[in-house]
Amino acid sequence: MELQEMEEKLQNGDVLLEVKKKKKKKRRKKKRKREKRKEKIEEEEEEEVELSQDPLEVLGRDIMLMILKNLDARSVALSLLVSRAWHGVASSDSIWSAKTRITKEDLCDHAWEFHFNKVVPEYWRNLDPYWKGTSPLMHRYFHTDGSQTADPGDKVWGGHECCYSIITSVVGEGKIREHYVRINRWPHMLVSRKQDWSWEMSNVLCCYSSVPDAHRGGDTGPLLPIG
Repeated sequence: MELQEMEEKLQNGDVLLEVKKKKKKKRRKKKRKREKRKEKIEEEEEEEVELSQDPLEVLGRDIMLMILKNLDARSVALSLLVSRAWHGVASSDSIWSAKTRITKEDLCDHAWEFHFNKVVPEYWRNLDPYWKGTSPLMHRYFHTDGSQTADPGDKVWGGHECCYSIITSVVGEGKIREHYVRINRWPHMLVSRKQDWSWEMSNVLCCYSSVPDAHRGGDTGPLLPIG
């Protein structure tokens, strides 16, 4: 009898030991899960902190200059509004010297309003809606093959062939000496940006102003409203 009782006690002890092991294992498992959740939360918090940090402070001025140089004029113009520190970087001449150089893509990416200047003979001004105070204004279109066209029925255009070229001369350290657009054999057209960052090209005879082209998507007309 005593032997049987001892065997039962040993068996019960083994059972209790096994139960304790299982409970201990469950506690360890729960602890690991809590630790993993805690680590995940900490990682997410760190990511949020990193995302909320000012890129200018994280990357520094030199790297931000390199980044901004590769952005389009619209994006750089908007970055001027972020803060005083961003304005100091985004207004750098090293960035805008390239942004004010017009490219073939810029020419072809717009419709252009065209009008004569006051010095041309009255006959030409009388054909120009700009001087008559009527609308729509005359338009010109640049094409990637180097040609230029006008709207059908344009009284000034006359159906003649027209081509253009972009001339840029550079001196030491990449400084631009001359930058202009030449259309046929007419006087070269100086290129500038207006206050809304649309383009303007002009010579003594006429003036071109870029406008969004309603017939093409993704145009880059005026960039910011005039304040």
